[in-house]
Amino acid sequence: MFAKQLGPGIFEKMSLLLLILASALSVYSLPTDTEKGRRKVVHVLEDDTGAVIVQTAPGKVVTHRGGSITLPCRFHHEPENSDPARIRIKWTKVTDALQFEDVFVALGKQQRVFGSYRGRVFFEEAGPGDASVIIQNVTLEDYGRYECEVTNDMEDDTGFVNLDLEGVVFPYYPREGRYKLNYHQAEDACKHQDAILASHSQLHKAWLEGLDWCNAGWLEDGSVQYPISHPRDECGRKDTPAGVRNYGYRHKDEERYDAFCFTSKLNGNVYFLKRFKKVNYAEAAKACVRDGSAVAKVGQLYAAWKFQLLDRCEAGWLEDGSIRYPIVNPRARCGGPQPGVRHLGFPDRKFRLYGVYCFRENKDETASRPKVTKGPKDIPLGWKSSNSIPMNATVAI
Repeated sequence: MFAKQLGPGIFEKMSLLLLILASALSVYSLPTDTEKGRRKVVHVLEDDTGAVIVQTAPGKVVTHRGGSITLPCRFHHEPENSDPARIRIKWTKVTDALQFEDVFVALGKQQRVFGSYRGRVFFEEAGPGDASVIIQNVTLEDYGRYECEVTNDMEDDTGFVNLDLEGVVFPYYPREGRYKLNYHQAEDACKHQDAILASHSQLHKAWLEGLDWCNAGWLEDGSVQYPISHPRDECGRKDTPAGVRNYGYRHKDEERYDAFCFTSKLNGNVYFLKRFKKVNYAEAAKACVRDGSAVAKVGQLYAAWKFQLLDRCEAGWLEDGSIRYPIVNPRARCGGPQPGVRHLGFPDRKFRLYGVYCFRENKDETASRPKVTKGPKDIPLGWKSSNSIPMNATVAI
């Protein structure tokens, strides 16, 4: 009676439907002994790889030149079903708005370090989900913004870490005078004086600490700025508020300004060479060499003033031919009420009117470094594991 109400042929249709469902389910069943070796087709869906979530430290991590620092980065998957051998970790440094410098890449146990980071960057490997790297013997050029990218097959996520350095900003102009440097010359001038072009944040911090300078200078991003703590008419009008004045981004080749340089802690010692007689520049250079040193650079004198608390009320030659001296404890006979590095200009190098500041490097300090895990000679930056499965792919097993 029930079959009659359903209509003719209904059992045949239901049997066919059950047969189709059974066939479909058998594709996903585990293989039996008799099925081993057969080829099956499995459709891998997008969600099967799991989303990658990357977490980095908020704010900044801070060290100094010559120090060691960990750039923290952790990751996890949702859901947790990833194969560690298929996880690719890549660190890059953001050098400009759309430019990146390769630092480190790891795929499973294979690792590679790039450029100037070789021998200094190591994978922390502090357990599952750790993508942090350690930078040893930090340089001035290491300062900046880093990107941590974690890729699992087709899923990826990134985080950013800002590396800051303890240091000091100082204005610089050459013997030729004020406003003589285009951007590239300013960059070279800072490097020659054991420094780099300062960033806006470094200049702003220096201004908060009291830096007051009435001449505009290049910064590392190509902008031209200057810090004013005590507004006055000769520095942009007396009735304007204190702050960092900004000329904006200028033409790097054609326009000329001074430079704002940044330096950090020294691996060495700056000292005033005690002599009974004053010396000219050539005699000063020879005296430092005889003492096992070299004439100190401007950046080295500023670093010694900042970190060694070098305080000397005697003018001396520096490497660029300028005459300067560092004052930590101001007194009336030593150039005014504020601490700082006093600058007496660029006299004739033949004058025997000054002493000399020398710099001696610490050659006996060797940082202990962990052994580098050596992988293949090259890991192509876009390389994926040979087991990688694209989304919605068809795989034979």
